[in-house]
Amino acid sequence: MSTDFSPVNAADIQQVAVIGAGTMGRGIAISFANAGIQVTLVDLNEDVRQQALTYIQGIYAGMVKRERITQADADACLARFSLSGDYQDIADVQLAIEAVYENIDLKKKIFQQLDSTLNPAAILATNTSYLDVDAIAAVTSRPQQVLGLHFFSPAHIMKLLEIVRAEKTAPAVIQLAEDLGSRLNKVAVVAGNCHGFIGNRMLEPYVFEARRLLLEGALPAQVDNALQAWGMAMGPFRMYDVVGIDLEWRARQLSGTVLEEGSDAEMNVRIDNRLCELERFGQKSGQGYYRYEAGSREALVDDSVNALVIEESGKAGFERRDISDDEIVSRCILALVNEGAKILDEGIARNSADIDKVYLNGYGFPKERGGPMAWADSEGLVGVLADMKDLQQANGNRWEPAALLKSLAADGQTFSSIKN
Repeated sequence: MSTDFSPVNAADIQQVAVIGAGTMGRGIAISFANAGIQVTLVDLNEDVRQQALTYIQGIYAGMVKRERITQADADACLARFSLSGDYQDIADVQLAIEAVYENIDLKKKIFQQLDSTLNPAAILATNTSYLDVDAIAAVTSRPQQVLGLHFFSPAHIMKLLEIVRAEKTAPAVIQLAEDLGSRLNKVAVVAGNCHGFIGNRMLEPYVFEARRLLLEGALPAQVDNALQAWGMAMGPFRMYDVVGIDLEWRARQLSGTVLEEGSDAEMNVRIDNRLCELERFGQKSGQGYYRYEAGSREALVDDSVNALVIEESGKAGFERRDISDDEIVSRCILALVNEGAKILDEGIARNSADIDKVYLNGYGFPKERGGPMAWADSEGLVGVLADMKDLQQANGNRWEPAALLKSLAADGQTFSSIKN
């Protein structure tokens, strides 16, 4: 592969392929068609391809019915789609985006196929939400043309696009991706390559605290209601019901991940595991942390889930206690801030404003609070650090304050003062 690779301009991209015609792939494809770009959905399963076509036609029919677009607009968008089960049909595309489920061996196999089939100038992107983009790029002969394009579901509606910069990704490819994000009407944020990038890496400690609060004495609706009253668009357990409780459960099974019995990580997923064993996967199964009436998305408290939470809490050795809404908010939001500080310190994010963009546009953080890092700046980092030290004393070393937070608080500085 030539080292003097020079990509086309984003405005010149006219043909794109999306690999995987599931929910995420369909949404990504719609995003490109809406931007006037020809898109081929590739899936080896003919039934999935036909289901994707029916879904896409339904999306545009719904937009016409709601008078958001005209029938002529819908027809023009639909004319930009093609479906295929053969990689040879996409040999001439300028960009291919892999959007299959989170299995790194499968993704590597697909990238090897793309690398051997597509023209030398094509850019290869993965939509992974947390896997190692460098490991995926390494199986190709064009690592300088490989990056992450992490869309958020539903991809044709959500504004956020995380652009993941792998070790060998050419700067011109990153610039093209940023320009392409604008063409797709997305809020594009560049992130370095680490587990979970910006958004999902920060989500892990946030969700850890929410799950731990259930073991200590809270119930799902209390946690969700406290965070929603603070301004979050959706609490963590309502969020899991929407996206599917089973996604992490299935990922652990597929990867063969075995968590040490009695460890914090193992105890924290016991309730999720029990729910999945009961086939309570969330809204899609009509029951998860909450129950849902047929045809409704209203989350209804389920006493059987509350009983399950209390049961698992006792099995894990917790003596349940009353937990205030203030403690729920403090632990969950400060967990976001502390991980954000680590991300900023490591150069994964270019600045704190990018971290805030991720949370404002992809995770339902309240706009009036400006994002987790802007909120912390407005609260004052000296006070934030003091609150975190109190949490460390009460809950252990997972609450060790980030080194950057300590240094900024000592110097009277803010997260917004850091530029990478």
